[in-house]
Amino acid sequence: QVQLVESGGGLVQAGGSLRLSCAASGTIFSTLDMGWYRQAPGKQRELVAAITRAATTDYADSVKGRFTISRDNAKNTVYLQMNSLKSEDTAVYYCNAAPVYGPKRSFWGQGTQVTVSS
Repeated sequence: QVQLVESGGGLVQAGGSLRLSCAASGTIFSTLDMGWYRQAPGKQRELVAAITRAATTDYADSVKGRFTISRDNAKNTVYLQMNSLKSEDTAVYYCNAAPVYGPKRSFWGQGTQVTVSS
């Protein structure tokens, strides 16, 4: 079982920055593909950014050039650096972990609220 704890959300003005962190436990972090998702009120949860165990990254078109996902395997943590924030980035952000080995599974954190005021 993988446990994920997000932190770093909050209220920020448009154009500002935030860094989200997600600490993982319960397994070997380097065997996890990690991702950040978000869900705004009335909308479906969507992928924001992903990073594989090999540190290959992928981003939603809406955040390319503004957000950066990274991981620190020594700290069992994945980060999402969010710059040039827009009001449409307002959502609950969730950390996701998918073990590379074994049966296909997916684990979620509890979510952290990001609110961007215009």
